[in-house]
Amino acid sequence: MKPGDSTSVWLQRSTERLDQAILRYVDEQVSVASGLKSAIHYAATGGGKRVRPLLTYATASLAGKELDQVAGLDACAVALELFHTYSLVHDDLPCMDNDDLRRGRPTVHKAFDEASALLVGDALQTMAFQLIAQSALNDAQKVQVITSLSTAGGMAGMAGGQAIDLASVGKQLTQNELEQMHRLKTGALLRTAVQIGAIAIHLNDQEKKSLDVFASALGLAFQVVDDVLDASSDSQTLGKTAGKDAAANKPTFVSLMGLDGAREFARQLHQEALDSLSIWGDNADLLRAIASKVVNREN
Repeated sequence: MKPGDSTSVWLQRSTERLDQAILRYVDEQVSVASGLKSAIHYAATGGGKRVRPLLTYATASLAGKELDQVAGLDACAVALELFHTYSLVHDDLPCMDNDDLRRGRPTVHKAFDEASALLVGDALQTMAFQLIAQSALNDAQKVQVITSLSTAGGMAGMAGGQAIDLASVGKQLTQNELEQMHRLKTGALLRTAVQIGAIAIHLNDQEKKSLDVFASALGLAFQVVDDVLDASSDSQTLGKTAGKDAAANKPTFVSLMGLDGAREFARQLHQEALDSLSIWGDNADLLRAIASKVVNREN
């Protein structure tokens, strides 16, 4: 697929495909706890950039097949987005980042209550693993995907990165320390998104390694751009509270490098990500398009 309108159409259709799959899966859930199901529906269908599942889809497209032809792919993409949404719901809680706005709407604990938000996150996380376990992946793939996702969410991933973030308020971290924190907190799940796509199409270890270079650079670039937008945009554009990091005295790439320095670092990481895809030729154009979407976004 060549860059241009066809790529834009693919991104739009794949996002719609994912949104429909999420809605279908959530609606199919049977629960006597109707209030909890309503809160889960609110969290899971609230939109968002869908970058992670799009990366899974784009990676799977390296096989030259239509998405429908890759067994278990939709289940993996939905699971990944539910897992990501769980992390956002918990991150927004007063005991964590204490935010009132997410994706242009009140956060779950504001729209419902704190206890509901905690349970929504718990449920979304377990629903993600249930989806993978019941998917059309073969048993070996299921183990690989579950291992990848659980690693990304645990102490060696998001939870560990968030713990470092909370402990770093009011401190000045070095660039290496800041990068390490965000490779865990933000980057780990982006890397897993690419890994899952690679697992779904049976790529070999060397092919997975080359894609991990791409995902690692993109994951860090995502956070650098987040820091730039937090410091330079407004809440309406972002869909979440702007200027929160500075107000909370958190170390960021902007506080370390300045706005221009952070923008240049994001550009360098973007180029590193693109360079790592050279071995795939035109087959990786969808991954390139997503990388550009991540770095050039406004929210």
